[in-house]
Amino acid sequence: MLEYLRNAAEKTWAKILMFILIFSFVGWGAAEWIFGSATRDTTLLHVGNADISVQQFNNERSRKLSEMSKDEQRAAYTDSVKSAALTQSVMSTLTMNQLALNRAKDLGYFVSDKRIADEIRTYPQFQNQGQFVPWLFDMVLQQYGMTEQDFANILRTDILRQMAVGVMTVPVAVPQFAVDAFYNGRYAKREIKYVPVKFADFKVAEPTTEQLKVYYAQNPKVIPEKRSVSYVFVGADMNKPDEYDAGFKVAQQVEDMIISGSSMKEVADKYKIKFVQVPLFARNEKISDKILSDGLIDKAFSMNTGIESELLELKNGFAILRIDDVVAEHNATFESVQQDLVAGWKKSEQRKNAYVVANEKLVDLNNGKSLVNAKSATVSRTEGAPLVVLNAAFASNDGVNTIVEDVDTFYVLHTGKNVAPKSDNKKKEAIRKELNNISGHYVSEDYGQFLKRKYPVKLNQKNYDRFIVK
Repeated sequence: MLEYLRNAAEKTWAKILMFILIFSFVGWGAAEWIFGSATRDTTLLHVGNADISVQQFNNERSRKLSEMSKDEQRAAYTDSVKSAALTQSVMSTLTMNQLALNRAKDLGYFVSDKRIADEIRTYPQFQNQGQFVPWLFDMVLQQYGMTEQDFANILRTDILRQMAVGVMTVPVAVPQFAVDAFYNGRYAKREIKYVPVKFADFKVAEPTTEQLKVYYAQNPKVIPEKRSVSYVFVGADMNKPDEYDAGFKVAQQVEDMIISGSSMKEVADKYKIKFVQVPLFARNEKISDKILSDGLIDKAFSMNTGIESELLELKNGFAILRIDDVVAEHNATFESVQQDLVAGWKKSEQRKNAYVVANEKLVDLNNGKSLVNAKSATVSRTEGAPLVVLNAAFASNDGVNTIVEDVDTFYVLHTGKNVAPKSDNKKKEAIRKELNNISGHYVSEDYGQFLKRKYPVKLNQKNYDRFIVK
């Protein structure tokens, strides 16, 4: 066999084949070096033709954190809700600033270095007795971890943003008829009559098993789908190329062993990496595992049982998921919830009886009879009767009769005439300011939507999941 290979190697076709194979492997390796380890895309957002990097996100996040109190900073790190809110705020700020910069560029706006220098000299934080002090400037920059260029870029961005969108913040005058209409709508009153019919006034006997079964068939308790998950995790500082490459190399070896049939536990023991088995949990159930972020949980609930995921890049390392078991969504057994059904069944029966009586009163009212024991009141939108009654009264025309349902009561309601409010110039002026702010907000919002249409915003989901999502 070896003799045959040596002889074949001298033939022209064999040399050509070997050249192709060698070139392919060399090209593959070079491409990996050039496009893999040497350069990595850190783009987080595409805004029109401009890109926003992960580094810009981190800089803006640091700036916002520096403006917070110690307690607010601690909450941003420890409270997932506040952390997500901070992330959303940073993303929104970066996006809107870049939209404004794109617009300023298209409109030909320009901010010279001289203007930036003049602006810096006028900052009170950098002055002493009205004079610019360079060391104060340096001290403030050091405090916020910025270079002179960083500060100049922030200042230039702010000026350009004001040029592009500042005009949109000018209040829009609202006409007098709109103020009067809004005032009348807010402060007008209604004359009403209503009678409550409470569920609790109707007594019902204890339910039979058959009655509870019928009730449960109409009101089943659904147990959501649950899944148990295993995963291996290779930690790495994803912002440091050397650590990223080392972690990625180990993660690939781990992936190869798992694909070859080794269990996650065996692989974890060999490479001294983290292996976790998470017992059954529902998608919206809060779990204490720090690796299983919302994104990974969504991933887990999209996979099939017994299947491992591809190698996943996270913010702080690499992971491979496996779905161990799936318990499909199902209704709880009648026996397991039977005792809990009694109170619901009784309220349901009381509601039926109360509705019969309320409907009889409504029929009588529509036939011209008066409401017995009715409460009469002149009400505002917020006072004078239960809230559901007020809402129904102001949503109805004069003379309308209806039944309104609350949590444990039906109200038979007659809506009388509308009572115009007395003129109050102080309240009207407050409404004018409110409407001016609202109209200005609508103009700004409409302009923002125009900018998003002109410069489409696209999120790099892979980098967002890798660098931003915890």
